[in-house]
Amino acid sequence: MAQVELRPVIHVDNEWRRWIAENLLLDGPPQAIYEQMLHAGIPHDEAVQELQQAIGSPYIAGAQRLRNRLGKRDWVLDTQRRMNRLREAEVPRRHQLSREEFLDGYYSTGRPVIITGMMEDWPALQRWNLDYFKQRCGDRDVEIQFGRDTDAQYELRKTAHRKTMSFGDYVELVRNAGHSNNFYMTAYNEGQNRQALDVLWQDIVQIPAYLDGSASTQGFLWFGPAGTVTPFHHDLTNNFMAQVLGRKRILLMPACEIANVYNHEHCFTHVDGRQIDLQRYPRMHDVQVLSCTLNPGEVLFLPVGCWHFVEGLDISVTVSFTNFLWDNDFTGQYPSQQAF
Repeated sequence: MAQVELRPVIHVDNEWRRWIAENLLLDGPPQAIYEQMLHAGIPHDEAVQELQQAIGSPYIAGAQRLRNRLGKRDWVLDTQRRMNRLREAEVPRRHQLSREEFLDGYYSTGRPVIITGMMEDWPALQRWNLDYFKQRCGDRDVEIQFGRDTDAQYELRKTAHRKTMSFGDYVELVRNAGHSNNFYMTAYNEGQNRQALDVLWQDIVQIPAYLDGSASTQGFLWFGPAGTVTPFHHDLTNNFMAQVLGRKRILLMPACEIANVYNHEHCFTHVDGRQIDLQRYPRMHDVQVLSCTLNPGEVLFLPVGCWHFVEGLDISVTVSFTNFLWDNDFTGQYPSQQAF
């Protein structure tokens, strides 16, 4: 049952009617709904009248029909969840997958995979370190996410955390940070950083077996200290994470688990991957959570809709890509109303 804030309400308003309707559609017992209303201070007669009107409302009946349709879709997703458990609960590592193997076995089926041996011709693997960054681009101004420790919803409110500083100063901040999630250079900062760090992109090689080198978007840079955390979320595209420096720990939940991951707004959930609270989020008991460590020189394929939590284990630099050779535009049918 949805929780209601206890407050001195005397009469039922539209917010209360929304709450009544939501709980009826969630199969909340009318007696329990009635008792909550009484506890909040609503008179007996008014509570009974509002409940009876809601139960008999054609609007609720129409909403129930829509809920039935959603229930059918949930059934389809649940069958996929059960089929997933027939495979080993791990992210496979495959060496130098051919284009056809990747497309048939992973991209078209929405399965994550770690691919090795596809970054061996990247100059970045040999050149990139903190001193190199500072030497090549230290005087350039870059944008980062800053002040994340003061905001539990730093990803949802990332626009408010933008800060500009010299790249050399940021490199020293990372070098001396130890373990911190307070600052991070992410894909969201790419608009300003692409030109500022253009010489670094000369050390990156597009992966022609999978990526379209002529696409306008060529990749995104992620750079931060050990301890950076990107909370559980899903992307609206298929994604590559190519690890250049350091290691990352990644938790993944298949897209078909969406009914049980407490998606509250847009592509985010309040479930904390650092310590999943099963008392607060009991449906997570039944969710398949895969874990892997991404090492330098490895590429992780993240399917569209796949929930993932990412934690930097070391000073880490990652390049991500979305410019695949195949269809990767899935935003057109995404819900415009994003409060779930």
